[in-house]
Amino acid sequence: MKKDYFLGLSEEGFHRVAYTEWGTMNHVTSPIICAHGLTRNGRDFDSLADYLAQRDHHVYCPDIVGRGDSDWLKNPLHYTYEQYLADMNAMIAHTQAKQIDWIGTSMGGLIGMLLASLPHSPIQRLIMNDVGPQIPVKAIARLSKYAGKDPDFSSIEEAKMYFKSIYGDFGNLNDAQWQRLTENSIRETAPGKFSTKIDPAIKQSSAKSKLAWKLLFNPHKALEGTFFDIDLWQIWRQVTCPVLVIHGTRSDLLLPSIIEKMRSLHPNIEVFEVSDAGHAPALQDPMHQEMIYQWLMKNKKAAST
Repeated sequence: MKKDYFLGLSEEGFHRVAYTEWGTMNHVTSPIICAHGLTRNGRDFDSLADYLAQRDHHVYCPDIVGRGDSDWLKNPLHYTYEQYLADMNAMIAHTQAKQIDWIGTSMGGLIGMLLASLPHSPIQRLIMNDVGPQIPVKAIARLSKYAGKDPDFSSIEEAKMYFKSIYGDFGNLNDAQWQRLTENSIRETAPGKFSTKIDPAIKQSSAKSKLAWKLLFNPHKALEGTFFDIDLWQIWRQVTCPVLVIHGTRSDLLLPSIIEKMRSLHPNIEVFEVSDAGHAPALQDPMHQEMIYQWLMKNKKAAST
């Protein structure tokens, strides 16, 4: 593994987008980009990326701007899906590949779906970890309770207990896995004081996104002042590449009815159920990693790099 960064561009100017890189470029497999969830960072994929790199895959795991080791934006209203798409387009260009594979958890899965839906998309295979084109309002409400609201901690152990409490649906992680997740999620800001690697202002930004207003919100219900689900079915209809959906069976964000509709609208979709997880499976179980690897191999296309 090596760490590096590239420069993204926003209305504020340039900002650093940090990433970890696993494996090396080759002409046998396409690079893989792993994108994390709303309040997480690219180090969530350390175990999966290492597993795939040992099987000749070249893997990039970026920290979406405002998270992990990437820069924070001065104006929180610039944390939009438009910005994330632009930064990830720069990430794709940085790989120097004409085709890539995408693995995205929650928000990262939506970013991948949006990119894959566009004409001439370089995404040739898409893995969506516990997310779909419709997000129930109850799940949105639950996520809003802790997004950008993490407390400070007086020790790593205290932080670990907090993450266990809010991310219990990640699955049956052992203590060493929780320890790594915690250490990759916090920074020491003063002696004996730790905070999470996320800009708290992110919670202010989502409703101001132009993309949100155009694509995520139903304008009629918005005028009525009604709560409603996020609806991206029109985007899903434009995705043509093979898709693997990973579903935590206890998830409140990806419901069985949503999966069934996804199946009915896409000719090449497979679903893998994770029985011991909700939203969202951590993908640290070797059995889950092998399943992902086998799916990529089964749907392999000639990579052009």
